[in-house]
Amino acid sequence: MKMECWSARLLLLLTVLPGMSGCPSPCRCGSGIVDCSQMGLSTESLPASFPSFTEVVHLNQNNLASIPNGLLDRLPQLRQVNLQQNPWHCDCDILYLRGWLQGQQNKPLYRDVTCASPEPLKGRVIMYLTEEELVTTCQYWYCNLALVSQICLFILITIQGILLIFIILSLRRFQTIAREARRTAKEMQYNSESYVYDNVPLHNYERT
Repeated sequence: MKMECWSARLLLLLTVLPGMSGCPSPCRCGSGIVDCSQMGLSTESLPASFPSFTEVVHLNQNNLASIPNGLLDRLPQLRQVNLQQNPWHCDCDILYLRGWLQGQQNKPLYRDVTCASPEPLKGRVIMYLTEEELVTTCQYWYCNLALVSQICLFILITIQGILLIFIILSLRRFQTIAREARRTAKEMQYNSESYVYDNVPLHNYERT
């Protein structure tokens, strides 16, 4: 009887533990459900992973702008993700979520997952966005990055040019000071020799 009792307890423990262990903070977990709703989560503070046994994830009513690439791909038992009421920003970073939504069988569940920004795409259903619309934002982002890089390079070259001009002017000033110092030294030497010559007694010349 005791062995059967311990076996039953062990079986119960093994059944309960998967629903309790590996729950990402600050979410709540139980019976294959991971509830991260209304946690004020942003894309940066979103858990890096969910338990492999997860079947349903609640991410609604947060501050999510996008979903990190691959986050939902490692959950073989996943059936549903609640994504409503998030300020989704539809640019390059939303491509992963769009692809994931398009691969779901129960698409009507996600018709209210819409863009909050940018303004031209506001209110659009994410899974119905065309790739061209999002790639355009990627190109715009890369253009901005290239422009910023060019501006930084121009500023760097300008600073180097100013430093070079300062060094050249400093060298010329040093050369001028050096020439002036040599000229002054020669004049002092000449004046010193003249003073010595002028103060030699005449009888010294007569003796010679």
